[in-house]
Amino acid sequence: MRDIRHFILGCIVAALAFIGLVSSLTPGMVNAQEAGSVAPQTEIDRSATGGAPTLEDIMRRQQGLPVDNSERAANVGDPSGAANLSDQLGTLGGASDPDLWRGMRFNEADVTTQVRGPAAEVLIQDRGMWWLQFREGPLLTYGGYLLLGTIGLLALFFLIRGRVKIDGEKTGRRIERFKNFERFGHWLLAGSFIVLGITGLVSLMGRKFMIPVMGHESYALIAGASKWVHNNVSWAFMLALVMIFVMWVVHNFPDKTDLKWLAMGGGLFGGGHPPAKKFNAGQKLIFWSTIVLGASISVSGISLLFPFELPLFAKTFAILNSTGLPEMFGFGILQETMTPHEEMQYAQLWHAIVSFVLMSIILAHIYIGSLGMEGAYDAMGSGMVEEQWAKEHHSLWVEEVKEREGKAPSGATPAE
Repeated sequence: MRDIRHFILGCIVAALAFIGLVSSLTPGMVNAQEAGSVAPQTEIDRSATGGAPTLEDIMRRQQGLPVDNSERAANVGDPSGAANLSDQLGTLGGASDPDLWRGMRFNEADVTTQVRGPAAEVLIQDRGMWWLQFREGPLLTYGGYLLLGTIGLLALFFLIRGRVKIDGEKTGRRIERFKNFERFGHWLLAGSFIVLGITGLVSLMGRKFMIPVMGHESYALIAGASKWVHNNVSWAFMLALVMIFVMWVVHNFPDKTDLKWLAMGGGLFGGGHPPAKKFNAGQKLIFWSTIVLGASISVSGISLLFPFELPLFAKTFAILNSTGLPEMFGFGILQETMTPHEEMQYAQLWHAIVSFVLMSIILAHIYIGSLGMEGAYDAMGSGMVEEQWAKEHHSLWVEEVKEREGKAPSGATPAE
């Protein structure tokens, strides 16, 4: 039951975090650099300003409303300087200083740099401040509250419920629950995720919480090492994610036994433990949340590992816009055109938000698999579990093993 509550809590927080991320943007999700493609709500006369911003433009921008920059975006002169200037001596070219700055502002300037890549010619990217404020504000605040709140709830649950004991008399026999290969995949996933969680928190929160304590130089060494470890251990996490999916997906499809398990709250509050197969409903929720959220973290992580090579969000927003759902829920039209930098900013935020949610779920999983339930750790510790524990928590699985063997499970051995 606790697994279910934390899974639901994690999903709610993920949805709220994503809504907060989207709603913190300007209405209509319009980037100021691309606002020329969005017509203002009312026609503004710019004849007196020669296309320059008017007071109405300034007021609309302060209110976060879209502003028509089409005239300014088009008024960048002739950057090549080739318009009837070949016979002039000492000319500065076909673009004045204002033309040049407007060209930079709208990414139309003829810029030559030694750096090559999708982002090389973007000199002004004014969405970075929004990203920084969200990253250092709501992301750290609510992400920290989620982790601390999860730990607090688990501690409170332990004080109230105590450890889930084996109800019946122990038989002294053990049954093989997981083979060595399965346990290797589990611990590879668990170990890599813990390392990624710690190094990710150091990179995300270190400047705010660690620099005041240890200073800039010491933090720089830790941050550099954390970044290197995070980037390289991520491949182990992705490999392990594929392994557990292949090994256990067949055991994690929902069935009718899960309904009874859910109705009884997993037996955590008395009344006996409901029958379950190799994985009960709570474990299935943990499995699918790990697969889905872990895959999302992996995809956004790959996008960050190879900057500007795997844009995700502009195309995703375009698909969502085609469904009409963003407008239905009051978000307006989501931004479909982004600079390469913005794609990376969205990827970093999504990577962190989903990681916070998965960390809270895994904290609950770690609790129930160690301190919270007697005999549960043995399943992944030695792979052998007390037969009475197996009968209480996975009775249908025990019956399947006995039927398959045609006798008492061959893996059953006397307890040492």
